Amino acid sequence: MKLVTYKTKTAEYHIGAIKNADIVDLSSHLKQSGKSARNMVELIQEMENNEALFSDLNRYIQSATNGTPLIESELQAPLLRPGKIVALGRNYADHAQETGVQPFENPRIISKFPSSITGPNTVIHIPAGVKKLDFEIELAVVMGKKAKNIARNVALDYVAGYTILNDVSAREFQFDINPPQTTFAKSMDEFCPLGPYILTADELKNPQELELNLWLNGTLMQHGNTRDMLFPIDYQIEYISSFTTLEPGDIIATGTPAGTGAFRNPPVWLKQGDELKLSITHLDVLMNTIA
Repeated sequence: MKLVTYKTKTAEYHIGAIKNADIVDLSSHLKQSGKSARNMVELIQEMENNEALFSDLNRYIQSATNGTPLIESELQAPLLRPGKIVALGRNYADHAQETGVQPFENPRIISKFPSSITGPNTVIHIPAGVKKLDFEIELAVVMGKKAKNIARNVALDYVAGYTILNDVSAREFQFDINPPQTTFAKSMDEFCPLGPYILTADELKNPQELELNLWLNGTLMQHGNTRDMLFPIDYQIEYISSFTTLEPGDIIATGTPAGTGAFRNPPVWLKQGDELKLSITHLDVLMNTIA
């Protein structure tokens, strides 16, 4: 399933699923079925406690004969307010190399505030005073089950699905001040574009074989493959869950390959009018503009 959050003409947020060129509304079906899920996080939580719900939704989507045309829909970030966004720093060897550090022995854990989330095709506004705005394409893992002390060999069973995330960062707060404020640098409003949909885990069996590309104004800036992660997703879940409980709807931002603006010579900073296009195999395209 390709799960989306979208806005209707009445300004209501609905849960849906992409089928061909349409969106099949799931909110009405859930309500008619007596389910209480009002948003994507609640749906994922409800599916954790009701495994039959996933099959029911799949059948409903397949049987649906009409929907809202995708081109007429206003997609939002598929997850509007997850409980937390756990991020990994320098999780690709080429990115670690371009930053001038040796690969870490253990994952470097940082975070982004959920309030930084914005959707596909939205505008990212440069905060006043920020001059060093940067981009990072990342595969985002959406957790589907409560995970505490999860062994690596079963870790992927706890994943609900995957989407694209842009880890936008104000680098002056990350590198130019003392003490560094990495989480703050990555958590300002609109600094977490997400989407366009969540591809459920049953349709993506191997998340360690996905190509990532980011274009800035049509120029390819980042190119990588998830096979090059220093710490694969199953290890990330094992490591993080040994310290912090991961809950349904939580996001893991799994790191970025080389090519970010900060480490180019000369550096490339985002400016007003720029257009960003991010793609990951099977996950379509996430686009945003800068203002």
